[in-house]
Amino acid sequence: MEIGVVVHGPMIIDSGYALKIIEFLSNFADVRCRLGGTMGRTAVIDAAMEDKIDVSKRLVPSDSLSLFADEDVSLIFLLNYGKSATTGHVFGYKVVHHYMDKSFHEDIPLIQIERPGEEDGTVVIWNCPDNLKDSMDELVLNIEDTFHIKRISPKDIETKHFGVDDTVKIQEDQYENNADIVKRRVHGVSPGENILVNGNVIGKSDSSSLTLVSKDGIIVDIIGGEIKQHGVDKLGKIDLNTAIVKTGLLRRSKVRPRVINHKSDKDVYNIGFLDHAAEDVYSYRDMDLIVTVGDDTTLLGSDILFRFKIPIIGITDGDLDKVVEDGYKSNDSVIFQVNSGYDDKVGHRVYVELFNKSNHLIINRDSNDLKNVIQELSDEITYIIEDMDIEYTKK
Repeated sequence: MEIGVVVHGPMIIDSGYALKIIEFLSNFADVRCRLGGTMGRTAVIDAAMEDKIDVSKRLVPSDSLSLFADEDVSLIFLLNYGKSATTGHVFGYKVVHHYMDKSFHEDIPLIQIERPGEEDGTVVIWNCPDNLKDSMDELVLNIEDTFHIKRISPKDIETKHFGVDDTVKIQEDQYENNADIVKRRVHGVSPGENILVNGNVIGKSDSSSLTLVSKDGIIVDIIGGEIKQHGVDKLGKIDLNTAIVKTGLLRRSKVRPRVINHKSDKDVYNIGFLDHAAEDVYSYRDMDLIVTVGDDTTLLGSDILFRFKIPIIGITDGDLDKVVEDGYKSNDSVIFQVNSGYDDKVGHRVYVELFNKSNHLIINRDSNDLKNVIQELSDEITYIIEDMDIEYTKK
């Protein structure tokens, strides 16, 4: 017997419960674990759990479930620690239904453990074939007793969170009879939280009832929130039905980062260019230096790259949305802050003139050390900014 475990998000790891549950399940069968989602990868690294949780593939949670199903495991667990029971249950509901639209194996039981250690912690049997109900009931009872959580049914989740909200529906009605409109409700939101779509901050909530509206793939309205047009422009065209939507902080825990070395070429310095795409930063972990464009990309990118001793040169404009509790950056990093709205323009010229429209620049080491390379590249960026007659600060 083999159990597949999909671990989602940093909090289930930071809390210590991912490890506890993995060890508990190992008493019953061989256990294999993989990450579902992006932000949990940093937590896996900080917890030194790379040998327990596979982070080699960048997969959304439903794809991680499908992969285990295709590998014919006997049982699948989904581990999550949402900011509330509402967000956790809605997350599970949507992930499971995406999984059912992909490579769903109805003969493989699927169980979610949500917010263990909290008073509202729960366990949900999302799928179970009739011939395994007795054995799954026994296992879930054991989980309930061990982790002091309660069972909740999928039907209860659907009834509670996917009923009609008349107040929001009245506001949504203005978009009826338009085939190009897509509406998506976001559950478990608190006023004042950032709204992220595919890693881009596209607005801020001012209500606990939130609906995103897109037309022809572009976000055009946030019912219960305020649009950040700059973020919408950077996001571009999306499928709102399948986009990854998050609210609040991407990582809520205060942790001590685990710092490890990255691979480095002995003959050249590899320099990356990362423009408003912080969730892609792990593909740059073997670079020696990264130029980042955008406040949130710079904050999140530098925080992650700190763990691999990789400095950054950040180009920002002060339009910062707090997406992590604390942010770290490696020594020798340089941050440029230009006038509001000009980070994109400066970044574009850096991309064209210094990186020759590539995301990868190679500089021979020769007798140069990395500090000199950072200084020279910073000087060239300074020249570009001054040539554009833009005010800036450098730190």
